[in-house]
Amino acid sequence: MFRFIGFWAFIIGFIIAIIAGIWWPAESAFVIVLIILGLLIGSLNITGKETLIFLVATIALIVVGQVFGPIKVLDVGKYLDQVLSYVATLMAPAAVVVAVKALWKVGKPGD
Repeated sequence: MFRFIGFWAFIIGFIIAIIAGIWWPAESAFVIVLIILGLLIGSLNITGKETLIFLVATIALIVVGQVFGPIKVLDVGKYLDQVLSYVATLMAPAAVVVAVKALWKVGKPGD
């Protein structure tokens, strides 16, 4: 049940990131919604087995931010940068939650 909620949070967040990145690139209300959805994704959707690939993918998304700006044809670069910025805004809080869960697991005594 909870993974289902996390999955839909991801789908909705991704759609919001695309739409907002194209039509409303500087709207702080979308940032707040994406942060909340990202926290849900990190809390409910990522298992221990998926931690490494999720964190690497999130790092890749954040690193490639703002690289498409030089593409001037039809402002494609500007729109791609804006969408990627919102996607990174969605995934960064999820990455923080997953990273803290991973650190907790590693630091916890036992096993």
